Amino acid sequence: MTAIVASPSTRQRAREAGLDLTALAAELGRDTISSGDVDDRLRGRRAASGDDNSRYWDVDHGQYGPVREEAMSRFSQVAALNLAAAQQLIPAVTHHDRADMTAVEAIRASLRDEAQAKGVKITALAFHVKALARTLRDFPRFNASLSADGATLVLKDYVHIGIAVDTPHGLMVPVIRDADRKGLWRIAMEVADLAARAQQRKVGAGEMGGASMSISNLGGIGGIGFTPIVNPPEVAILGISRTEMAPVWNGDAFAPTPMTPLDLSYDHRVVNGADAARFLVRYINLLADPRRLIL
Repeated sequence: MTAIVASPSTRQRAREAGLDLTALAAELGRDTISSGDVDDRLRGRRAASGDDNSRYWDVDHGQYGPVREEAMSRFSQVAALNLAAAQQLIPAVTHHDRADMTAVEAIRASLRDEAQAKGVKITALAFHVKALARTLRDFPRFNASLSADGATLVLKDYVHIGIAVDTPHGLMVPVIRDADRKGLWRIAMEVADLAARAQQRKVGAGEMGGASMSISNLGGIGGIGFTPIVNPPEVAILGISRTEMAPVWNGDAFAPTPMTPLDLSYDHRVVNGADAARFLVRYINLLADPRRLIL
């Protein structure tokens, strides 16, 4: 059996809570366990513990017609507990807006030949990551985490962006470290690499966790908007839906314009509505003039 890697304080916290680190490591699919993993599991326990609520799910569905059962993977069970805890503990609000992607699409088109030569695909997501990193520097309160007792706000002097990846074994969120210090080419390469390895479950423990903020991108699938769940201990998450051509008034006439729906969910204990609106306005302005992201 592979030894579990965990700090003494993490082991002590697990012992006090009666948590089996070996079982937790098996569920997470890795040997390194952090204090955050233990905290996430304990929050999940608290969120799922109410006996009074179990009656809503304790139903014999077979009495209504044919059914079949499919076991939830350990990975999915852990994710479900974390999501339930987040939804219960965070007073979340979602702010909606749209971004004009005309300039981004023009730059992507101009870089197509160079991207092909480099073997790198410059996706719109790379621009979103870069714009989010820049905006987090401008709005440090979004690049923060609230202490468990709600008494202290931890402001971070780094910008790491989590990218939610839909995989056959569940949702994974690998992280692009120091995204504010990297150019578009580097970000594009890392996004592609992390997404590919996440599908194969080859993302290491050190490549997950510690994000300043995460992006949930459904643009390749569809939809006109959604309400992403904040991923604690982050205080906000950005949802991106499918870009569509929409009539936008340019001062003289309505012109077909590629518009991307944006959904910013945030912890209202830390962020207020006015700041969320300003945050997205700044973000949208960067995408409208992406030269500021490149230079």
